[in-house]
Amino acid sequence: MKNDNIKILIADDHAIVREGLKQIVAEEKDMIVAGEAENVARLLNLLQEKVFDIIVLDINMPGRSGMEALKDIKQNFPHLPVLILSMFSEDQYGLRAIKAGASGYLKKASAPTELVSAIRKIVTGGKYINQSLAEKLADNFGGAKKEMLHEKLSDREYQIMCNIALGKTAEEIAQDLSISINTVYTYRTRIFEKMSIRSNVELTKYVLQNKLIEI
Repeated sequence: MKNDNIKILIADDHAIVREGLKQIVAEEKDMIVAGEAENVARLLNLLQEKVFDIIVLDINMPGRSGMEALKDIKQNFPHLPVLILSMFSEDQYGLRAIKAGASGYLKKASAPTELVSAIRKIVTGGKYINQSLAEKLADNFGGAKKEMLHEKLSDREYQIMCNIALGKTAEEIAQDLSISINTVYTYRTRIFEKMSIRSNVELTKYVLQNKLIEI
């Protein structure tokens, strides 16, 4: 690890969240927020302009999602570590994020107490995951676990499934993700087909039974 400051790039579409994270980092003498991005396009542009030690990336970005951005980052900057920050539980996206190349997964609610330690662990070559996620990783890579229906979904389909289960309308999902309502309906149709599900109610029941969201 270099002696100079740990240079952090924060990518989150909410300015108030970015400010909160900056305040947490500001208390550390050897850390600096060297860049901010409100969307994936800005994030990728910054990576071309500056050198960072770690990216703190929100998973639920407008337009192209954080998961899509993660795959781009790992392809073009394979040695740059990424800490996924999310309002969703580890059960929802943690496994997908780690398998896609993230070095850690942290809920936003835990950021005030865990962000700094997560960054420190990751920039020194470690992974930051909680016990529950560690067990899921062990089960997954052990090969003994049968594939669940939701594991057939793409990252975007999974994201929309969770939003439907949270009770959001197609209009709300379209606005949140900066996509058209027709695109939301297209994704929903694919989700239903892949999971052999016939309604939003049935989908929500499945999500709740498998604890894929926190209510």
